[in-house]
Amino acid sequence: MKELAVTRYVRYTHEGSVSCGVLEAETIRELQGDILEGPGETIGEVAASEVRLLAPVVPSKVIAVGLNYRSHLKGRPEPEYPGLFAVLPSAVVGPEDAIVIPPDARDVHYEGELVVVIGKRAKNVPISDASDYIFGVTAGNDVSERNWQRSDLQWVRAKASDSFAPIGPAIATHLDYNDLLVETRLNGELRQSERTKDLIFDIETIVAYISQYVTLLPGDLIFTGTPGTTESMKAGDVVEVEVEGVGVLRNTVVDS
Repeated sequence: MKELAVTRYVRYTHEGSVSCGVLEAETIRELQGDILEGPGETIGEVAASEVRLLAPVVPSKVIAVGLNYRSHLKGRPEPEYPGLFAVLPSAVVGPEDAIVIPPDARDVHYEGELVVVIGKRAKNVPISDASDYIFGVTAGNDVSERNWQRSDLQWVRAKASDSFAPIGPAIATHLDYNDLLVETRLNGELRQSERTKDLIFDIETIVAYISQYVTLLPGDLIFTGTPGTTESMKAGDVVEVEVEGVGVLRNTVVDS
């Protein structure tokens, strides 16, 4: 079977308009229509340097999986099923957008992750069919306030404050998402590095499991878990999350 070429879809603003296109080297091919409904015809081209990239999709919901790498368990027992939590869509920002630390936050960490983008309505999906419902993958940073995780009844502040879910820069299709390198750099220094083949629950299992409880819609996001150890960020720090085949998601941390 012929291997399909990887396509990197982006969403961007140029001359006051929001468009979608395909990133090819230093050029973006503008596409007609909604990429999730099937990419339309090419209607123009623009230099990538002339646009501002946005979050590549606007989700109706964001679901995340916790403790999905053994390297992140820190002595805790291995989970029997994916541990889920929800993130508000208003937390989503794009590449080069600021991660804004709320004034009473004291211990805000990065969490570099592979993020799945759903391509069509998914409900009660069997694991064997789960890949049919995946449009592509992107990079994400599941920003987390550790004190609030420990103290709050729910993780709304800790995981879903405004700007706490950066994604981008592109949605890549036709990648082997079960074996991609995920790396996080803080101010240029490598802090996390692991392959998605080390996930406790693989991508198909995650999608199928979530769909038993939550109806997934086109554009919805699934954060799949972070590897290794994380650490606190402060204003002025630059965080880069790189997913093999997707690109580098870069965000600067600022105080509110």
